[in-house]
Amino acid sequence: MQVAHLYQLYLQHPSIQTDTRKVQAGDFFFALKGPNFNGNLFAEKALELGAAYAVIDEATANNPRLILVDDVLQTLQDLAAYHRQQLQIPVIAITGSNGKTTTKELVAAVLRSHFKTSTTIGNLNNHIGVPLTLLKIPLDTEIAVIEMGANHQKEIEGYCVYTQPTHGIITNCGKAHLEGFGGVEGIRKGKGELFDFIRDHEGTVIRFSDYDYLQEMSAGISNIFEYGTTTGHIIGTATTSEPFLEIHLTKGLLGTVKTQLVGDYNLPNVLCAIAVGKYFKVPEDKIIAAIENYAPSNSRSQLMQLGSNQIILDAYNANPSSMKLAIENFARLNAPHKILMLGAMMELGVDSILEHEEIIALIKKYSWEQVVLVGGDFAKLTNDFIYFPDSIAAKDWFQQQQFTNRYLLIKGSRSMQMEKII
Repeated sequence: MQVAHLYQLYLQHPSIQTDTRKVQAGDFFFALKGPNFNGNLFAEKALELGAAYAVIDEATANNPRLILVDDVLQTLQDLAAYHRQQLQIPVIAITGSNGKTTTKELVAAVLRSHFKTSTTIGNLNNHIGVPLTLLKIPLDTEIAVIEMGANHQKEIEGYCVYTQPTHGIITNCGKAHLEGFGGVEGIRKGKGELFDFIRDHEGTVIRFSDYDYLQEMSAGISNIFEYGTTTGHIIGTATTSEPFLEIHLTKGLLGTVKTQLVGDYNLPNVLCAIAVGKYFKVPEDKIIAAIENYAPSNSRSQLMQLGSNQIILDAYNANPSSMKLAIENFARLNAPHKILMLGAMMELGVDSILEHEEIIALIKKYSWEQVVLVGGDFAKLTNDFIYFPDSIAAKDWFQQQQFTNRYLLIKGSRSMQMEKII
């Protein structure tokens, strides 16, 4: 079936599902498959549950509502590309090693205050999530914000082919997915694929001026709107981060912004959202209100109260760069009885042991009431800290302590599921 014909069916049934457990009447089911699952086996079940059509790449039955294609994933991406071509709107792509989801949420909050805005839900930012995000954009949308994750080179380049971003943001290039990218230079090359696309298509970059490497990566791009702590169209600095980050703005937008985000490492994320708002001429009062009203609820820099204990839950992801920033920020916090509970970092390849050793060395520079390390390569290192193999065991220990009036930082890679501790 030609993508143009498939698109007409999609316009009649724009709700796309890839999981039969979520199928509702009228949905369009795409039978994706992977190493451990095969959606083709559930296509007929999807129709029984009310799906209008099911796209398959393995013939399972003779049913006119089963649409056979060569490759379901490629068809999903082609359909997303076709839909993108119908949207004559700005599309902002955001990638980076740290902070991209928080930045995306802040940027979307600012734009949503003034425009009909569509954005990535959660962190649907991979080869399946990006096309699904595009296909959720209504035709009357005025602006879209798309998050792009990557763990190897050429991945961002591939997303750009069908996303066709008009504006690009790289939050930073830190030590994340070292195994797939092959080192820091590989990370910069992979994330830089976004800027390469923007350069080739005469788009616009929203750039953090504090990082020299972002200036190098964006060389040759004519349209650049900057934010930073000393130079840029938007300039701001952190005045406090206890417990929440407050920012003093001195250029582009003046005054104080009081956020609900923990940690001064969120300063670039907030400045980026302000810069995007100014670039797209969102009224200043709406920009400030959107930032101040945004409250994280996705285990990212989330301040929680558990009895008399204050907990910073930052358990959605972790890499050496973000772990270092979180520990240093927590160490600066003017509070007694501080406890660290850190899960291992994943996808670091041959550098994993060294990176975990460096985190332990950093921890030893400060004074803590307790330090608990959980799982992964922490198990391979000798130190005097408490160790548990998983978050369930750490949870049992935590419950036995019956802590009161303590401050805790709970952080780790997604697979460690550190949020289970509380």
